[in-house]
Amino acid sequence: MEKSWNPDSWLKLKAKQQPDWEELDNYSKIISELSTYPPLVFAGEVRSLKNQLAETAQGNGFLIQGGDCAETFADFNADSIRDKLKILLQMSVVLTYGASCNVVKLGRIAGQFAKPRSANIECRENVELPSYRGDAVNGIEFNEKSRQPNPKRLLRVYNQSAATLNLLRAFTTGGFADLNKVDVWNQEFIEKSPQGKKYSQISKNISDALTFMEAVGINSQNTSALKLTEFFTSHEALLLGYENSLTRQDSLTQKWYDCSAHFLWIGDRTRQIDGAHVEFLSGVDNPIGVKVGPTINDKELLTLCQKLNPTNEWGKLTLITRMGAKDIRTKLPPLIKIIKDNNINVLWICDPMHANTYQTTNGFKTRHFDTILEEIEHFFAIHRAEKTIPGGVHFELTGDNVTECVGGARKIDDKDLKSRYQTACDPRLNNEQSLELAFLITDLLRNKK
Repeated sequence: MEKSWNPDSWLKLKAKQQPDWEELDNYSKIISELSTYPPLVFAGEVRSLKNQLAETAQGNGFLIQGGDCAETFADFNADSIRDKLKILLQMSVVLTYGASCNVVKLGRIAGQFAKPRSANIECRENVELPSYRGDAVNGIEFNEKSRQPNPKRLLRVYNQSAATLNLLRAFTTGGFADLNKVDVWNQEFIEKSPQGKKYSQISKNISDALTFMEAVGINSQNTSALKLTEFFTSHEALLLGYENSLTRQDSLTQKWYDCSAHFLWIGDRTRQIDGAHVEFLSGVDNPIGVKVGPTINDKELLTLCQKLNPTNEWGKLTLITRMGAKDIRTKLPPLIKIIKDNNINVLWICDPMHANTYQTTNGFKTRHFDTILEEIEHFFAIHRAEKTIPGGVHFELTGDNVTECVGGARKIDDKDLKSRYQTACDPRLNNEQSLELAFLITDLLRNKK
């Protein structure tokens, strides 16, 4: 960390993708108010995640990062939070059982309320309004009042994030995540899905193993690992005023932590070396991710690594590649080679969603399951060839039975999209598609050639 860093040092630099807050005085007051609020996560939790990511980066685990493209205020209830957690638990069980590896569970939840946009203005029928930037900034309804940035929304972001985290902690420590409940996690749509039979068999095998362990005196009452699970939160650190307001200095270590989430990442649009986002995240001790798209070059990547992880600490820096199925075979190998040649310690994970988006003829933004899988397969094959570690995946997904991505075992096609297209921004994998990918990734993890 540079000695000159402080939580406000980013203010001297250009910050891209920031809203044009209409009432700047009100914005400043709200940021000041948030700075007095309790942290949403704690330094000890963050350190635990960093340690697990360090192990994963060295081949001792696998990371699943998943959740909504953008959380909304409207879709906020206990069932929704439970179902998002449930699908990630189901995926982790499939991977843990099938590939015999520890799975780190990282949700895009409790803070993923802001989105970068390619254009500041959206035009519909000759009407121009500010683009929707997530519920943290403005409303999705296409009218002038809704689309005006409103800093009061940041208070609601904090409160909803706090409530979500409270429920997640209750679920993961109160018995919901107990492996004896693996059958209970089976929702009706999973039981009836093409992957239901395979999942049910895994559930039965786990139950049989637990019955044996019970017989020899090992159960969830005396072995916490069977009953509890660690679940961490993440989001893109886009709105720097909000992130800054929740940055706290740890009383034990004197290090600074962004206490809005355990893990923060910088997007492909905001990773400028001399930009405010890189400056801000260079000084916090959270594990940090960087989205790495096809436009990045060797020099930029090396400089980012040096800036964000100057001590070359394992677990500190995650590179989230988002190349697209067409470009990954040519774009990723040189980047892996430059990192390897310079002995830089990173965790490599694959985001197979963002560079594979396209628009259908009937106007829906979507992604094809086969293309998503293709990029994952290339990701694994390239790392095997380079003798490096394919450490995880990053998905936009939901626990609901939506129709936003085409393909998968049920063969969702373009005409199906309109039936349950519910995302506030980008298309998400539904519960069945997510579980199907978990089985397919398990096969890739087993094959280490």
